Amino acid sequence: MLEINADRLLADFYDLRKIGTFKTGVHRPTLSADDIRSRHWLVDKLRAIGHEAEIDGIANVIGRAPGKGPHILAGSHIETQNEAGWLDGALGVLYALEAARAVAESGAYGESGVDVIAFADEEGHFSDMPGSNSWVGQLTEETIDQAVDRTHGLPLREALDKAGLTGKPRRQMERERYLCFLEAHIEQGGWLEANDLTIGVVTSIVGSWQYRIVIEGQQNHAGTTMMKMRRDAGVAATRLLQAIETEFPKIAAELSVWTTGRITLDPGAPAIVPGGAEILFQFRDADPAVLDRMHAKLEELIKAEDTNGPCDVRLEIVSITKPALMDETLKAAFTASAERVCPGKHTLMPSGAGHDARTLAPYIPCAMLFVPSINGVSHHWSENTSDADIIAGARVFAGAVGDLLAAAKG
Repeated sequence: MLEINADRLLADFYDLRKIGTFKTGVHRPTLSADDIRSRHWLVDKLRAIGHEAEIDGIANVIGRAPGKGPHILAGSHIETQNEAGWLDGALGVLYALEAARAVAESGAYGESGVDVIAFADEEGHFSDMPGSNSWVGQLTEETIDQAVDRTHGLPLREALDKAGLTGKPRRQMERERYLCFLEAHIEQGGWLEANDLTIGVVTSIVGSWQYRIVIEGQQNHAGTTMMKMRRDAGVAATRLLQAIETEFPKIAAELSVWTTGRITLDPGAPAIVPGGAEILFQFRDADPAVLDRMHAKLEELIKAEDTNGPCDVRLEIVSITKPALMDETLKAAFTASAERVCPGKHTLMPSGAGHDARTLAPYIPCAMLFVPSINGVSHHWSENTSDADIIAGARVFAGAVGDLLAAAKG
């Protein structure tokens, strides 16, 4: 079984954690100064173990192992949400780095090795997973031109230029080089902890459908406009959302989720009947049929409010991502390794969050591994996982890497 150096691994985690420290977490948004520092930190780590490493034109960090292969591609992302956690995708990148070291040090796998990748902007500060979409050839120049930072409004082109990446090529995956892609992540939920489990082997990654609901009423004076004369966009918004909360449980599946992320009223003043409203809404599930059913119900509810209410209501699709199934052989490799490391303390489970593996799954066999999140917290500075669980996950991850490379070597 391929073995890791636990002390070295934890030292890397705590070293990376120092870049962008915020309380007990990290503030390292995409293409910020600290994010760029962390990417150069990773490049140095990769070069130290003999990898060819670079930051490409979309800010992906790519470390190529020596040898003719075949190779495993492994990694995740190292930027964070604003004022968020220190593990999140960094867990997968550092597991990949440690597995790459272990493979190189073992000398048992001939020309094969582990390529390490840290994708840019999985957290969506600028757009939907531009790093992994670029890697598989699905990111257009037009998308880059239109992308702006959701916090500060900085165009992606300007951010890349400030990072010194203008003119650098955007690398794309050499499919023939790789056996598969492996990604590790904290669970970002409480299932593993609640069930006293150490490892989750991901079966599928949910699809996420995102919408903008636009409501147009009539702005007017809050004191002089009679109630029966009002076209109040705020009232229409609340009525529609209540209808969603009533009807969606009837057609959703057990693990379906939906969220109203933002409601904006225009002009949003206390003495003015709002003439406009905008709702950002999403739902998620791993079953395409359930997603289609939820979409149809949402359209039905929008049409009913538009037809029966005093306001005009329309639905705009912001983005649609398809669910992704993880590869059976790779799931079996993770499960077998988990049984060696922590017998009976592992399970198969879906991922309710989106990950870069979902982008890669149509192009290459993929698998994901989860470790517990303490109290189920993620995307917050209090996010945490015990050192023991971090080490156990890394041992499972490296064990599966070793098994897969040994099988490929024959």
